[in-house]
Amino acid sequence: MTFLNRVCAALSERGVRYAIVGGYAVALHGAVRGRVDVDIVLGWTLKSLQAAERALVDIGLVSRLPVSAADVFQFRDEYVQNRNLIGWYFYNPDNPTEQGDIVITYDLKGRKLDSVMTQDGKVPILGRKDLIEMKRESGRPQDLEDVKALERLS
Repeated sequence: MTFLNRVCAALSERGVRYAIVGGYAVALHGAVRGRVDVDIVLGWTLKSLQAAERALVDIGLVSRLPVSAADVFQFRDEYVQNRNLIGWYFYNPDNPTEQGDIVITYDLKGRKLDSVMTQDGKVPILGRKDLIEMKRESGRPQDLEDVKALERLS
């Protein structure tokens, strides 16, 4: 099973409503894109964040920051506005190529999800329109390139 599918299975087992975003979502929508980490967005609740943290820990990932889900939830505005934190980053200390990020600047509530079937199972991804909007709002150069690639698919 791929790392992406392991992340999805762990989140689903914990009952987390989530979507894959970032490079994997761009690629699964059909645009060529290199990717390393698995970026996810959640419905922004403490319960959801805690379940996602447990799911990532269940598959051997650890937080790069000495914080808990409660800390991230409580101090989200501080982390985003004053520390430029976009995501809560996790990695596997035994295999550093396995990385996952919970994007803390985006709330899944009210967003459209698509689903893509991979050889290892179904992967929920943020709908293309919402993914384009999310990436355009970030303004980062790679995200703006992703927007162009996604718009060419229309």
